[in-house]
Amino acid sequence: MSKRRIFDIGFPGDTPPVAEPAVPAGTEAPSRRGPMASAISENAEALRERAELEARIRQENDSLAHEFVRLRQLGLVVDLIPLDRIRADEITRDRSAERDEELDELKESIREIGLSNPIRVVQRGEGYELVQGFRRLTAYRELLAETGDAAYATIPAGLVPPGEGIELLYRRMVDENLVRRDISFAEMAELARAYVRDPECPAGSLDEAIKTLFASANRQKRIYIRNFAMLLDAIGEELAHAPAMPRALGLSLWKRVEKEPGFVNRLARRLRAEPERDAERELSLLRVLADTPEAAPATGGEVKPRKPGAKTTLRVAHGAQIAQCTASDGRVELRLPRDFSAIDRLRLEKAVAAFFAALDQ
Repeated sequence: MSKRRIFDIGFPGDTPPVAEPAVPAGTEAPSRRGPMASAISENAEALRERAELEARIRQENDSLAHEFVRLRQLGLVVDLIPLDRIRADEITRDRSAERDEELDELKESIREIGLSNPIRVVQRGEGYELVQGFRRLTAYRELLAETGDAAYATIPAGLVPPGEGIELLYRRMVDENLVRRDISFAEMAELARAYVRDPECPAGSLDEAIKTLFASANRQKRIYIRNFAMLLDAIGEELAHAPAMPRALGLSLWKRVEKEPGFVNRLARRLRAEPERDAERELSLLRVLADTPEAAPATGGEVKPRKPGAKTTLRVAHGAQIAQCTASDGRVELRLPRDFSAIDRLRLEKAVAAFFAALDQ
């Protein structure tokens, strides 16, 4: 049986057939997809892209969460905390019960430019305990009371990591106070006394408390703080202006307390005789009792002769700051962390004139 051969016969007018493109060996010609297959493929691609995007978002959120925890542990997270949720009584402050005269300047600064340095708090239950920033917190409370402005109802606060013991809370407050050049030995001593009295204090003695709180201070300075703390233990209740006491006067008083058993009673009687005394008057009385070279008579009488070249040094409280004064023959020098050149010349002249007028009374 013979095979039949099939031939393509072209007729006149027929369009010649288009040759199919050659497909390389080992590959398949592209297949045509219907609308349903294309939709399924596009949906799968979109789902894959969405899954990749969600994975990147989760990774970024995890990274941000870890960074937030790290910053919070460092106490660098700042939030707006309602004033009525902040307490300031867990740790003893070195602040006088008297109103800070420079608080008005701080309030004016807050009105004009806001609070540039947030306070620091630690969470305690549903509220917060103040660690640093007593003056700033007080300023906000007064501004809220005076203006009723809701802007002062909350205050920027750095969140100290929860779980810190009483030692770290005191250390944070002490470190902030040591930045102040005007902090007195009496204030530092009072912080140490308050710390050792705290039921949660791990220090077993005053010496341990001072060594812990003032670890960055040199040995001699810690000795001075200890002597002031012992002095306050003996006569602290009789003093109305302890922060104004210069170092030399405090050390002289402590020597008298150590050597003379009846000295504390004599000092107490003399101070109680003038309950309304100001800081300058209290220092004058203490100098007489301590019999220091710069002592002046408490109530008139003869002035002790002064040695040639002798100097009188004293410290006077001025709001939250302490002014240091050195007086000698023909010279009076006042030191205070303030730019006196910025004061109006007329006001400065009046102040100096008032100073000399008070000396001549």
